[in-house]
Amino acid sequence: MKQHVKIQKLTAENFAPFGEVISCQGNDFFHINDAHTERYHALVTTEIIGDAKAGISIFRNIKSTRVPFEISMLERHPNGSQAFIPMQGQKFLIVVAPGLDADTPDLSQLCAFISDGTQGVNYRAGTWHHPLLTLEAPSDFAVVDRIGTGHNCDVYQFPEMIRIEGTL
Repeated sequence: MKQHVKIQKLTAENFAPFGEVISCQGNDFFHINDAHTERYHALVTTEIIGDAKAGISIFRNIKSTRVPFEISMLERHPNGSQAFIPMQGQKFLIVVAPGLDADTPDLSQLCAFISDGTQGVNYRAGTWHHPLLTLEAPSDFAVVDRIGTGHNCDVYQFPEMIRIEGTL
């Protein structure tokens, strides 16, 4: 029987096993720039392993996703975290799984979340996740991740498609 995964609201608590939610909501700030700006300082930290540094890129997703949909793979970056921050206030989908062992995601624990458009995510190094899934295209995201030498992307192909469904 084909596995079905329900999309759930993204919160710091339910996403904690996979990384951090990047959001002003629920976080402390201090004023800077003569009290014209609230600084939500160091909401997440970047993990960088090996000979590398943090880079900031823009990913433009040019294909939108319609719910329900099916996925056939996950990827992970073993040597660095990867943060996705929506630049246009757009909602997006996050699909993640914990590791079953050193080389395989636990597909029975697959989770799907929806960002409200004010939230970004930071996948911890080694977190199995699906590539970017947007509901609108084009959609731009600021991405902070490891830039460096060596292998840093593992891909796991599923034995069969998994259906992602839910109310947005």
